[in-house]
Amino acid sequence: MTVWYDPSVAKPRLSSARTVFHARVILFDWDGTLIDSADADTRAYLAMFAALGISWTRSDIERHYHPDWYRVYEAARIHRSRWDEANRLWRAAYALEKPRLLPGAREVLRKLRRRFVLGLVTSGDGGRVRPQLKLLRMDGYFQACVCSEDAPRRKPDPAPLRLALRQLRAKPAEAIYVGDSPQDMQMARRAGVRAIGVLGPFPTAKSLSAEKPELLLKSVRDLPKYVEKCVEKTG
Repeated sequence: MTVWYDPSVAKPRLSSARTVFHARVILFDWDGTLIDSADADTRAYLAMFAALGISWTRSDIERHYHPDWYRVYEAARIHRSRWDEANRLWRAAYALEKPRLLPGAREVLRKLRRRFVLGLVTSGDGGRVRPQLKLLRMDGYFQACVCSEDAPRRKPDPAPLRLALRQLRAKPAEAIYVGDSPQDMQMARRAGVRAIGVLGPFPTAKSLSAEKPELLLKSVRDLPKYVEKCVEKTG
């Protein structure tokens, strides 16, 4: 059964029976799922493009947005020889930003960690994400943290999610992945993990809905009522 949100209407359209996901482990995306970083991300892109002499606008960034920033570089026709320079410029611009957690994110994690093992699987590089976690006092919530450089391939390849599962000694059937992009849903499916989509601040609502996740929420705050802990068998 699919429960999904249509951005053109005010409320999620639900079927008569509520979907409940049973799991031992809940893994999260970071940007756009737990942290409100879309504006910071865009401003850093605009500063980087301006420094490189590329006349991209906010609309161009929204149209070509992808969690893997090298796909954005390719769309902007930045030559590979300049990718390191682009990275340095973007990071310098982003360092001036102070994105905050999405409303309710901390409370959701505080509630869920009482019953579930939590992990983070993100396309963001560890040099940015791990300091953000410490700054926002979020690093203690996650028993695994997989960033872009930790796995041999990136989303939507299942490698990052499989690495997190190995670190947590969890099976795909025991896990749920929560993210805001179509690549999140594709990665989860390829790893054999059930996927929950959350509408966030990045321009992914239409493409996320097109992936038809098993559950699509308007806010991460709605997540706890749709998940229940697996009953552990003993003996």
